[in-house]
Amino acid sequence: MRWRQIPLTRTATQVVACHRKQCQKLSTSAFSVTALVNANAVEFEGVMADWSRSADNGNINAAKFCPVCGNRIYHFNPAIPETIKLKPANLSDTRILNPTAHLWVSEKQAWFTIPEGVTVFDKQM
Repeated sequence: MRWRQIPLTRTATQVVACHRKQCQKLSTSAFSVTALVNANAVEFEGVMADWSRSADNGNINAAKFCPVCGNRIYHFNPAIPETIKLKPANLSDTRILNPTAHLWVSEKQAWFTIPEGVTVFDKQM
């Protein structure tokens, strides 16, 4: 799986960390980092597998992932196809991995301290 890397520092509209238990399990970490980008700003090459589930609010949380290694490439809501939730840890340039918002802090690991100055949401934004 490859994609043309774009200067995400200019195209990411927001970078968030999700502390929901489901995201902790999927990322095998204390939280998952996501960069919201315009779908037209990224070009993907190769075959990706699909996964989806219903969110608490009724929206569909769909994902594309590498069928070989299982890494998630991005998530999206089929009702809002112009925005994707890119998993930026897969990028060679990870300078954007500085979340400005933290979601689902009601489920965060007790030992993790959220940095000062970021927006915090008890659940979903």
